[in-house]
Amino acid sequence: RMETDAFYGRNSIVDPAEEYKMDNKRRGLAIIFNQESFFWRLGLKDRHGTNADSYNLQRRLRELNFDVNVYNNYKQQEVLDIINAAAKADHSDVDCFLLVFLSHGENDHIYANDDKISIQDITSLFKGDKCKSLVGKPKIFIWQACRGDKHDEPATAAAFDDVDSESKKNEVEVDASAVHTLPAGADFIMCYSVAEGYYSHRETVNGSWYIQDLCDLLLRYGDSLEFTELLTLVNRKVSMRSVGYCRDPNAIGKKQVPCFASMLTKKLYFRPKKKSK
Repeated sequence: RMETDAFYGRNSIVDPAEEYKMDNKRRGLAIIFNQESFFWRLGLKDRHGTNADSYNLQRRLRELNFDVNVYNNYKQQEVLDIINAAAKADHSDVDCFLLVFLSHGENDHIYANDDKISIQDITSLFKGDKCKSLVGKPKIFIWQACRGDKHDEPATAAAFDDVDSESKKNEVEVDASAVHTLPAGADFIMCYSVAEGYYSHRETVNGSWYIQDLCDLLLRYGDSLEFTELLTLVNRKVSMRSVGYCRDPNAIGKKQVPCFASMLTKKLYFRPKKKSK
């Protein structure tokens, strides 16, 4: 009895089945920063295939009732202005908030078109003391990020909606370890395309392995499976892949394992919204 009281606290019984309240008027804002090209002075290669990632994410997130805004190849100050405005917005009638960054990254920074941004600077804006209308609500960050200094020579890219895209070679490009940084606090979940020390892979036609598999599982289970369970399935699905066609012979057969860091305090479900009459 004493051990039970010590674990739970005297009067605070923890319900293991408790879920986040997801019956607000709106699901919430989802922001996608899609960085394909970069200012030439940065020396970063174009990220062919990222438009397929952006397109697939838009479809899946809208199906889950998110209000999706996409920003392509925005500069550092433009990105910061958008994120600041999102943090200051009134989220009182939404379930949660979601931000996706598709880019290069290094040393806990993510790249806009012309300069890098600290991930901590982004996430800290949504902590409870600065964004009160998201207190107690899930804050989801998805980072498809890789280093730019070990990027393969890009193949000719085909847009996601090219009629003849099947005839183009879908080459795998190999990137070094992904960006890693600690989440900002309670009710945050940070989703990374790759665990530290592993390679991150992006196909020049179909998009990154991580976003491909995340979108596939969101299509199948997004409105029925608890979100961290879904992310575990993504880990499994990506980890079963291996590099086939690639210009770098050392990359053939290489693997990838995504990861997520959860500071969620309840179960998270994106169950279908009831249609308003």
